[in-house]
Amino acid sequence: MRDKIINKSEELFLNFGFKSVTMDDLANELGISKKTIYVHFPNKTKLVEATTLHMFETISCGIDCISQLKKNPIEEIFDIKQFVMEHLKNEKSSPQYQLQKYYPKIFATLKTKQFDVMQNCVTENLNRGIKLELYRDNINVDFISRLYFNGMVALKDQDLFPLKSFSMNSLMEYYIEYHLRGICTSKGLETLTKLLKINQINK
Repeated sequence: MRDKIINKSEELFLNFGFKSVTMDDLANELGISKKTIYVHFPNKTKLVEATTLHMFETISCGIDCISQLKKNPIEEIFDIKQFVMEHLKNEKSSPQYQLQKYYPKIFATLKTKQFDVMQNCVTENLNRGIKLELYRDNINVDFISRLYFNGMVALKDQDLFPLKSFSMNSLMEYYIEYHLRGICTSKGLETLTKLLKINQINK
């Protein structure tokens, strides 16, 4: 039952946001009483904490699987972006922004975990790209990896990028292209141009 509650919570939080969904909503969706939910989660904060951790672990495992394929590093970035967007349902409710606003302690913990995963993933991607001569060999890998993470976090700030003006999918695409154009060699830019064309065709 605990897993069912987490899975349904994840679905509702992603669609409607952490603030909007109540314990009553969750109980109604599952066809159970609130008492049953409280057996597993004493309050909504504990439920949000467990659900965000579950989402994080699911996405981290997916990113690891993609990274282990050792694909072209530029292609890998697009594959990871696609995987994350599918799992976060294009972030229609801007869950990370709401998490930061209403559950700051959970957000801070999650951000630290996300940084560790992304720092390893991006650093490995950059080093592999340099070896394959797709990325410039004079870039500072540690600086770029931290800048990339910081930019990804900023994209989810609705004060900077309101969802009525930008879809999360578009923001991610703009940012990835911006990132890659800054570090690619001429060889890398050829690959990037091909992938951008494929993306346009598949839209």
